[in-house]
Amino acid sequence: MMKKIPLAGVRAKKYPLQESYSFCRCGQSKNKPFCDGTHKQINFDGTETAIGKKYLNQAEKISGPELELTDAPELCAFVRFCHNKKGNVWDLTEDSANPESKKEAIQQACNCSAGRLVARDKKTGKTFEPKLEPSLSLIEDPKTKTSGPICVKGGVPIESSEGSIYEIRNRVTLCRCGKSNNKPFCDTSHVATEFNDGDASIK
Repeated sequence: MMKKIPLAGVRAKKYPLQESYSFCRCGQSKNKPFCDGTHKQINFDGTETAIGKKYLNQAEKISGPELELTDAPELCAFVRFCHNKKGNVWDLTEDSANPESKKEAIQQACNCSAGRLVARDKKTGKTFEPKLEPSLSLIEDPKTKTSGPICVKGGVPIESSEGSIYEIRNRVTLCRCGKSNNKPFCDTSHVATEFNDGDASIK
């Protein structure tokens, strides 16, 4: 199932179900989010540059009294659910002896579409992950007036151009502006390049 989800998390346009989708990766298709062959005309270089390390081997650890937060900044998709009026996930983790801070830190980590952030209970070792059905969705960001990445949820396998499978995770985001330096994953380049797929919600 593929849905178009703006920053606030409200479901917007819903695409019809089909056996497969061909998504634009160069950012230049006239039929976004789908591929129309433009990448061939512009000689798009879609070489995959992701280092291929498993998440835990590239993540930093932030330790609080009740929670441990792992953070892989290079996976950031700039969706910004990691901070709000209650604070940011890093400070809240360090204040996790406070039940409210702990609860909010877990929620913010689970809201990270890119899977950059993962919260764990220090006492039990339990990893907190949202229950997500296998699905794809698109991020639209009205605040920056940019179109974000493709969200891949629920453990959908991502195959490299060489046929190997990247680490299967519950939450990842794929570049669709064509400018990421961490292809096939998003690295926030859509913001710097002001990528806009023409969605009415971000005009």
